[in-house]
Amino acid sequence: MKITEFLKNKKGASGIGTLIVFIAMVLVAAVAASVLINTSGFLQQKAATTGKESTEQVASGLQVMSVSGYQAGTTNANISAMAIYVTPNAGSAAIDLSNSKVFITYNGQTNILTYDTTVSDLTAGSSDVFVSFTSGVAFRVAVLQDNDDSATTNGVLNKGDIAVIIVDTNTVFGTGGIPERKEVSGSIQPEFGAPGVFDFTTPATFTNKVMELQ
Repeated sequence: MKITEFLKNKKGASGIGTLIVFIAMVLVAAVAASVLINTSGFLQQKAATTGKESTEQVASGLQVMSVSGYQAGTTNANISAMAIYVTPNAGSAAIDLSNSKVFITYNGQTNILTYDTTVSDLTAGSSDVFVSFTSGVAFRVAVLQDNDDSATTNGVLNKGDIAVIIVDTNTVFGTGGIPERKEVSGSIQPEFGAPGVFDFTTPATFTNKVMELQ
C-alpha cells in the first residue's frame, strides 16, 4: 500500500468519528431541549395556578357590617341571640357559608359553630331576623339581599349579597345568655379567604330587646 493511500484512509476514519460525535451532540442537545421545554411548561402552569389561588385567598373573604343582640322574653335580661351582618369583601369570589365556621369566645370559652341548613329568606319584606332564632349549637343564616337566590338556595354569597348569621348564645354557652359588661369576640372563617372579625363589650345596661353591639 502506498503511503498516500494510507494517509487518505486515515483522514476518512477521522471524518467518520467526528460525524458520530457531532450526531451524538445533536441528540443530547435535542433531549436536553425537550426536557427544558416540558419543565418550563409545567412550571408555568403551576405558577399560574398558584397565582390564581393566592389572589383568591388574599382578595376573597367576609366583611362584618354590624352585630346586634336580642333579649328573649320579658324577664331575661341577658342576650339570648346575636345577629352578625356579613357581606363578601370587594372583589371577593363567591363565599359558601355552608362550608364556613363561626368561632365565638365568651367568658374564657370558645365554641366552633357549623352551618344550619335552615335558611330564612327576608328579601320579601320582613326585617325581623329574630323571628325564629333558635339554632342550638349551629349558626343559622337569614338572607337580606340576594339577587340570584344563591344564598337562599345554597348558602352562597356573591357580590352585593347581605346575610345575617344568627347565633343562639343562650344554648351555645349554656349560661342563660350573655349579661352586661361582658367581652365577646370571634370570627366567621370561610372555606378560603379572610375571615370576618367581630369584637365588642356588651352595654352596661340593656334598655331594648334589640340592641346594637358593634
